[in-house]
Amino acid sequence: MPGSLGHEQKDAETFASWGIDYLKYNNCNNGDLKPMKCMVSRADQNEVYVEHARLDSWNDPDMLEVGNGGMSNDEYIVHFSLWAASKAPLLIGCDVRNLSKETLAILGNEEVIAVNQDLLGVQAKKVRMEGDHKVWTAPLSGYRTVVVLLNRSPEFRIITAQWDDIGIPPKTIVEARDLWKHATLKKRFVNKVKANVPSHACKMFLLTPLPLSE
Repeated sequence: MPGSLGHEQKDAETFASWGIDYLKYNNCNNGDLKPMKCMVSRADQNEVYVEHARLDSWNDPDMLEVGNGGMSNDEYIVHFSLWAASKAPLLIGCDVRNLSKETLAILGNEEVIAVNQDLLGVQAKKVRMEGDHKVWTAPLSGYRTVVVLLNRSPEFRIITAQWDDIGIPPKTIVEARDLWKHATLKKRFVNKVKANVPSHACKMFLLTPLPLSE
């Protein structure tokens, strides 16, 4: 609820007088600014500072809204995927005493958390934007790559990530693992990976190069 709207300074000083020295504000329930639009906007703003991110020095696009209401389960998955790929601090913003199974499954996805905690520590960035379709990517340790295919449109879309865009050498054969289905795809990919992505949803793949013999 927008309880501090217009009273940010007063409220911050009040919390400070109580000994609180770290506050997280968001503006996601102000007027017609919907949570999904606000969340993606924060990810976009965070990307502006991608060159400043490095090991032990992370950009913080704000706390996670997963489980707070106002978004669908698919939209929460988009939220967590973008924050994880961007190496953002994963600060849970909901009431952890009353987590639904769906919320816990998102916040506890160890494969996605592993992307966030990858030792290479490179923040994801957008490499292709076509209307409401976006491709986010970041290199990971072990010559792997994470890619997020984001569909903000109201309809299903086929979204493609080209090797040229995501930094994989041409003709490289790649194994793709769907980090939300916890499944490695049987198909091997060369030069691009594409997927059908539902409305207001994403696909998050871990791409691992394979020897030419495979």
